[in-house]
Amino acid sequence: MRVLLADDHPLFRDGIASLLRSWGHEVVGQAGTADEAVRLCSDRRPDLVLMDVRMPGSGLSATRAITAAAAETGATTAIVMLTASEDEDDLFEAIKAGAQGYLLKNLESSQFRAMLEAVERGEAAITPATAVRILEEYRHGDRGDNQPVGARGGAGGPEAGAAAGGPDRLTDRELEVLGLVTAGLRNKEIAARLQVSENTAKFHLRNILEKLHAGSRTELAARAVREGLVPPDPADAKAEH
Repeated sequence: MRVLLADDHPLFRDGIASLLRSWGHEVVGQAGTADEAVRLCSDRRPDLVLMDVRMPGSGLSATRAITAAAAETGATTAIVMLTASEDEDDLFEAIKAGAQGYLLKNLESSQFRAMLEAVERGEAAITPATAVRILEEYRHGDRGDNQPVGARGGAGGPEAGAAAGGPDRLTDRELEVLGLVTAGLRNKEIAARLQVSENTAKFHLRNILEKLHAGSRTELAARAVREGLVPPDPADAKAEH
């Protein structure tokens, strides 16, 4: 991928750039401010922008500007926040601004590489733990805007919500399994929770993956949040787990 780095710490940018090049990616530019990130993105047309949240001019503002420009030009640049901020307001504002992922800088390099590979496949770059945080907020209605991101025309795009009501609509049991997957449970734990065999749990998960055209559990979690596919009040798996 052709990657643009936007962060106000040059040493950090250089370290990430070296890592990306060692994995075969091309670093097409480095920006230290939001304005510079927007300008370089317009000039270089990267496949991916790795954007810090708290940088001069605000990474969130840059994300909004790049997303708006992409909507006008048809560009396909993905934006993933790579930040030290664990503030939930930053997380939700980034998603609403059009970010395709939100990663913390304390990731292991293997996790970071896996998230980049997810972006290359067109998936969201979001860890299961972050997906659970998003789901919990929307599940309990804690945010003023309780509408799934995809329905607002954000990261979910025009297909958001289609899976829930289309020809491949999920069954009640599949929605229940999806909720548990999004909460971070593995197949064995899902089977125990639903009092079914592990093979049955795997069967349901395989059907969900096929119906939603998803390639991984992480992508399922992201789509469940983005498209509002999880029932309003599933069991609080996190509390019981």
